[in-house]
Amino acid sequence: MNPASIDHWFPIEQQRKYVSLFKGKLGLTRRRAEYFVKLWAYLWLKQQQELGKHLQPLTELDLPEGFVSCTHREAYELFYSQQERGSDRAAGMMIDKLVALGLIDKEFDGNTNSIRIRSLLPLQSTQKSTELIPDAFNPRTDTIPVANLLAKFNNVLNINKQNTALPYRIAKILRTWAEQYPIGMRVLRSCDTDHPVGFYILYPIAQESEENYFLPPSKSLHLSSVSEIDPIKMALPGDRDCTFIHVRSWIIDTDYLQKVNLCKFLKDAKKTLTRMQVDYPNLCDIYTLPMHPGDEQLASALGFQKTSQDPQLPLCWVYIPLDKFMALDIGQALSVLKLD
Repeated sequence: MNPASIDHWFPIEQQRKYVSLFKGKLGLTRRRAEYFVKLWAYLWLKQQQELGKHLQPLTELDLPEGFVSCTHREAYELFYSQQERGSDRAAGMMIDKLVALGLIDKEFDGNTNSIRIRSLLPLQSTQKSTELIPDAFNPRTDTIPVANLLAKFNNVLNINKQNTALPYRIAKILRTWAEQYPIGMRVLRSCDTDHPVGFYILYPIAQESEENYFLPPSKSLHLSSVSEIDPIKMALPGDRDCTFIHVRSWIIDTDYLQKVNLCKFLKDAKKTLTRMQVDYPNLCDIYTLPMHPGDEQLASALGFQKTSQDPQLPLCWVYIPLDKFMALDIGQALSVLKLD
């Protein structure tokens, strides 16, 4: 199975039907959607060939079972063989972007990469219609489900390749933050089960840590790093020198990533900031670190501007004045997003 011949085994006309279903969902541009569809078809065909099946051109896609080996060289041939641009490294970065979007999983056994297609989410109407409500983070009942949710999304930079205990680390960090300042920690809770399906923390920054936001962002990673030392110190309530807020986590489970839920959670964040201004009266700057393409899309829609780019990782601090964020019409700002 030659990856460069994918258009023969899965004709362009059929690919376009799938691309149109994926494009605009979960932060997928047309180009990323095209690459994902090619990758999905290739993994399915390769697995069928490995099982000794007779290959025929596909008219529709099915999920491969489990992981299928796929090197960066194969991905390069798959994505860029008909183009003058691209490289093995670029193909690897595209694979990482698809991991970040939650469409695939990737494993490395020391010799080669293996990839698993995660779900048919954009093709099936699996987005849940359950009513969700913003609520206070309860460290006794919410820590473990939120830690597992965050671990899935914070591992995409592969900083933690050997850290299988990531959910445990995050759980400890969450409980520490809740002891320090619980007001800034909120969940999006299912009315049916009380289960948290979204989480954010608005983290007030001590003046001594402000320099971090003018340095490479990778120096400030904590949830997705292996260091036990938090590089950013939280300001104590009443600290009049505290002017920075860090949106240190922001996540909604992809099954619930609809504009109505996103709008509800952002409006709740504005209310939380109003409450925090009582404890930190001089707040004026909001920083965050988009970890995924969908986060970048959201930050841009809300008016965040890029500041410090990391020289080694695809990370960049983004910033918005607090007053500008508080004046936003959330519904209007989100009108440019294509999620539903």
